Amino acid sequence: MPVLDVPPPAFMQDPDIQMFADSATRFFERSAPTERVLGWREAGQVERSFWRETGAAGFLGVTVPEAYGGPGADFRHELVLLDVVARQNLEGFALGLHNVIVTPYIVLHGSEEQKRRWLPKLVSGERVCAIAMSEPGAGSDLQAIRTTARRDGDGYRINGSKTFISNGQIADFIVVVAKTDPAQGSRGVSLLIVETDEAQGFRRGKKLDKIGLDAQDTSELFFDDVWVPAENLLGMQEGKGFSQLMAELPRERLLIAIGAVITMEKALETTIEYVKNRKAFGQRLMDFQNTQFKLAEAKAKATVAKVFINDCIARVLNGSHRAHLSRLAHRAHFRRLDRDHEGHHRALALTARGQGGQLA
Repeated sequence: MPVLDVPPPAFMQDPDIQMFADSATRFFERSAPTERVLGWREAGQVERSFWRETGAAGFLGVTVPEAYGGPGADFRHELVLLDVVARQNLEGFALGLHNVIVTPYIVLHGSEEQKRRWLPKLVSGERVCAIAMSEPGAGSDLQAIRTTARRDGDGYRINGSKTFISNGQIADFIVVVAKTDPAQGSRGVSLLIVETDEAQGFRRGKKLDKIGLDAQDTSELFFDDVWVPAENLLGMQEGKGFSQLMAELPRERLLIAIGAVITMEKALETTIEYVKNRKAFGQRLMDFQNTQFKLAEAKAKATVAKVFINDCIARVLNGSHRAHLSRLAHRAHFRRLDRDHEGHHRALALTARGQGGQLA
């Protein structure tokens, strides 16, 4: 029985969606057993071969149109995959980054030639995505980035560095945010695709140590006079990068919030199971009144968050999401959801477990 008393929204009750969920669950249970996942955590990254396995199973680029090699599914199928991957404890496998964040840039902003060249490879797992926005001196302030892409013959020379890049060690298809005309501010920002096996001067820095996400290869990237052909300019028009980013970032914010709600549910489930079985001073932890108060508070916050997120998803599906999500983002609602509430639930889980909860 689900820990939250929130019925599945109508848009997720299609029999096709349930069949897809069952298929995804079977695949990830079979292909990512606990022993394999532990190996990824020890190695600090997911095996490159697992991306190809996932592509062969039909779970990469699920919303890519059939004309470009994809199954032509919709955002509901992405929601299923996000939930299944999270519940299988595959937190280092950045499926959401590949499917929901990066691939749509090609689908929505790529030229026809770019779509035909790249999308089949993203669907099959031949290429693994990353997006290089954040910089050491600018963070996520996209107008303050210093990476440049100067015109050089029939291509561009990229110079700069990026940090906090998910999939940084294994990605071979990187959307790089760079300034093609620094004098134009945000109007001089462009997105260029770097295919790393063809890029001299591209270097991967160290994998960054983090609290959690041990199997996610978050890294630094360096571009030292990296040349890319002009046909790797996304959309084939300079200066469109900032508007392309602003169009797609609301979906990324929603993805973060969805992940936060899933984490809140998992924290509640784990904590409730633990306090029902753990005894102290002659009774179960669940029987202490303070435990019940804290769990009730956590469940109330998680319920509100899930209902709110379901409404946001409904707006994505009916096409009214962009203005709505941007307005919410400016008011920092997502920040409260994914940081404050998720952090509260994690802290509750650790507190309920006592000293044992502090052990890795």
